[in-house]
Amino acid sequence: MKAPADFDRLARLYQSLEYLTLGPLLERTRQCFLPQLGACRRALVFGDGDGRFLARLMAQNRCLYADAVDTSTAMLSELRRRCMAATPDAAERLHTHPRDALSMLPGAQPDIVVTHFFLDCLTPAEVDQLTSQIVPHLAPGALWLVSEFRIPESGPMRVVGLLLVRSLYLIFRVLTGLRVTRLPEHDRVFRRVGLVCTAERHFLSGLLTSQLWTKRGETELPAKNFVSTR
Repeated sequence: MKAPADFDRLARLYQSLEYLTLGPLLERTRQCFLPQLGACRRALVFGDGDGRFLARLMAQNRCLYADAVDTSTAMLSELRRRCMAATPDAAERLHTHPRDALSMLPGAQPDIVVTHFFLDCLTPAEVDQLTSQIVPHLAPGALWLVSEFRIPESGPMRVVGLLLVRSLYLIFRVLTGLRVTRLPEHDRVFRRVGLVCTAERHFLSGLLTSQLWTKRGETELPAKNFVSTR
């Protein structure tokens, strides 16, 4: 079995390193759909790093309970610290799980799953395994929020995207031991397990994307209701 990537040493530097590379764009990508998440009450969050997104979500949704999963205990410690600073009762509403995402099965039915810049740490087979074991446990109409790097299909930004993604994978291989080297095609996997992309926004000329996927219910859901590029 391969050793998991070790993000512990990056926990306290994570925000600074992020701003040194792409400034506020990654954070803007993560948070662009926060206004649409006001009705969520049970969140399952994979690899939220130092917890900036989850802290905002819990402060916005005072009835939200969250399970945060990460192999890095240092990252989970930073996440818990941020959430408790953002809302006084976070200790009662937040449960952290220092474990591999592929070993996690939801308890109560989540109505939102969050994977911000997390699926790119998995192989295509692992993305398939994760979605296959999580989606059946989701509440009807549940959301899956994804933020990821994106390589445009054509044009000059495709070359920029390829260079950016390869450089980042190399950096994280050196810093953490991450062995994944290419972005998984999560769109195809999500559609296969019954998720429908209902909203999408692009940033950095299409090199970053945030998507809202919805678990298909008895009533067929519409396709993407808007795409915005910045």
